[in-house]
Amino acid sequence: MASEQVIPIDRMEHLVRLFGSFDENVRLVEAEYGVGIVCRGSEVKIMGEPEAIGRASRAVEGLLTLIGKGEDLNDQNVRYVIAMVAEEDDVGAKLAAMTGDCVCVTARGKPVKPKTLGQKRYVEAIRANTVTLGIGPAGTGKTYLAVAMAVSAFRAKEVSRIILTRPAVEAGEKLGFLPGDLQQKVDPYLRPLYDALFDMLGAENFARQQERGAIEVAPLAYMRGRTLDDSFIILDEAQNTSIEQMKMFLTRLGQNSRMIVTGDVTQIDLPRDRPSGLVHAAKALRGVDDIAIVKFSEKDVVRHRLVQAIIKAYEKSAEKERKQYGK
Repeated sequence: MASEQVIPIDRMEHLVRLFGSFDENVRLVEAEYGVGIVCRGSEVKIMGEPEAIGRASRAVEGLLTLIGKGEDLNDQNVRYVIAMVAEEDDVGAKLAAMTGDCVCVTARGKPVKPKTLGQKRYVEAIRANTVTLGIGPAGTGKTYLAVAMAVSAFRAKEVSRIILTRPAVEAGEKLGFLPGDLQQKVDPYLRPLYDALFDMLGAENFARQQERGAIEVAPLAYMRGRTLDDSFIILDEAQNTSIEQMKMFLTRLGQNSRMIVTGDVTQIDLPRDRPSGLVHAAKALRGVDDIAIVKFSEKDVVRHRLVQAIIKAYEKSAEKERKQYGK
């Protein structure tokens, strides 16, 4: 039997933001739960089957929590709230805690905040541990948030330099065919790190800090034989390290330093007979004090919604192959 529920809205601008342009936000909620949502003055009325109304109401209240925290609604975070309703209790409280945490402010004055519970756990782990491994699919903010945390620590003078590195492993391409010396050859592999730093610091400030040695962006091979004191160190694309390279990197840790290792174990470009250092480290370091291992899922993807769908499709395909061939 159909029924209805009314949710009062305190501020008219919140109501406008809830519905979005051409009611796009509430249409996603309506389509997910098979309910009707209408605006009546300063109230939102949800109509449908009782169970569906309950879920839709939790989703709407979650969206209102985001709005109250100053967040702009978009396709991504509306879908994320819907996913939370299916799996999480006390959605409003968790969203409030998640969105209130500003990690860093970009050069353009934009606050960088966790957008999912997985990102929130990641940020908390980095703050609480000397070494953090962030493992998950593309688009989950692993590298961007790591750079934001590094810049925040650098600005607060908790560390004196930022060191960003990644292995120069070809993803179906050959370094030898690229023009220039070794640094010029590996720069394309380091571009995502440069981009994140430009966003946080601005191009001019980045160049100035790099010139004085406060920021270093270099291939992993350049880390050998060094002890990295008073530094915030990030190893990106770590799934493409060998076990030996990973051990070499982790043992560079010096006094008053912090390390973040990020990677996606579904995108390993190493030869098939060469084990990934990230996969090995995630097993070997489990349970070690002051080392955190944070795993993201497709729900933490903050890129285009199709990225989540693509990741799910590949996971299903891989699972089907494992069952078929017994791997």
